[in-house]
Amino acid sequence: MRGYAVTNGYWDKPEATREALDAEGWLHSGDMARIREDGHVVFMGRYKDMLKVGGENVSPAEIEAYLRVMPEVEDAAVVAFPDPRLAEVPVAFVILKQGRRVGGDTLIARMKGKIASYKIPRHVIFVDGFPMTSSGKIRKVELRAQAQARLVVPGENERG
Repeated sequence: MRGYAVTNGYWDKPEATREALDAEGWLHSGDMARIREDGHVVFMGRYKDMLKVGGENVSPAEIEAYLRVMPEVEDAAVVAFPDPRLAEVPVAFVILKQGRRVGGDTLIARMKGKIASYKIPRHVIFVDGFPMTSSGKIRKVELRAQAQARLVVPGENERG
């Protein structure tokens, strides 16, 4: 983005400013978005959250949106999980709607044939809430750590 309301830089952080602002004044926020036909901008996710599954770029936001339309799902967050063959695979953290029940295998099965197979989460972890920043964003770094603590990376010894 570029314009009169865009920052001139980060306070006392020249390196961060150089990374975010180019020579022509464009701010590279790291956000992915698209502009609809009616001119509205739709936020799609963050480039740094992009998964690399077998060499394919996978947007967690796309998988999350698909999960959120399922009748039992209140919210979802997708993160990368290490995989010896594909480098990383999607893992979904899911909050269910109050009083609803569904298995992870059922959610995964519903995605088959609807989205590309490499985008389908290999695991679903049900949680009551997400770790959040003070500004209300999901702390995906903590979710990745939770996934690695709770799941076994294929090819590694099982964790106790």
